[in-house]
Amino acid sequence: MTDEVIGLFPIPLLRAPGVLPQPLVNALVDHFSTRALEHNNSSEALSHTRMLQPADSPLFVQAAALITPKVAEFGRLLFGENLGWAIKEMWVNVLDTGGRQAMHNHANSFASGVVYLTETHESARTVFMKSPGGHDFTLKNDHAGVTTGPYNAEKWVSPAPSPGDLILFPSYLMHAVPPNAGGRRISLAFNAIPTRLESWGYTLSFNA
Repeated sequence: MTDEVIGLFPIPLLRAPGVLPQPLVNALVDHFSTRALEHNNSSEALSHTRMLQPADSPLFVQAAALITPKVAEFGRLLFGENLGWAIKEMWVNVLDTGGRQAMHNHANSFASGVVYLTETHESARTVFMKSPGGHDFTLKNDHAGVTTGPYNAEKWVSPAPSPGDLILFPSYLMHAVPPNAGGRRISLAFNAIPTRLESWGYTLSFNA
């Protein structure tokens, strides 16, 4: 008999390369990079557009049409059923050299995602972290001789993306962007909700 290690209750994260074609990526950058006028408290070098619904921009309509099937695929992992999904808000982030995004999650949604619109310097790849004050041991084993693996790591750095690539994650998952040592980094972020959730006779319906 061979010992078996079973990963209990994993958190899904979906990576989908090339979801948005390059002409659409270019159009989003051209249109929204000058409209990211809302400053972020995390950094003076980080700004974003206001929260928009897909219908607010023809470019967002095109992007949402390509993203939503991936959200539905991801939603089946989260809830075990093919559900209708809607993107309820989208916005564009502009991170200049030296800018950073503090650790945060996304409220009032179930699935969140990022589409990278420009090249991303290695220093500014999205980092996902265990929630502070989680269910880990209070006493840690943390020194130079420790081998980091999926069961003791505190963070995971996403692979280097290309423009048009998508990542999807549960909205509760904490994430951040470290200080950007490269050039301007532009990304499209969004939140999505299912049309309904049902639990033994109780049904909740959601409207985007």
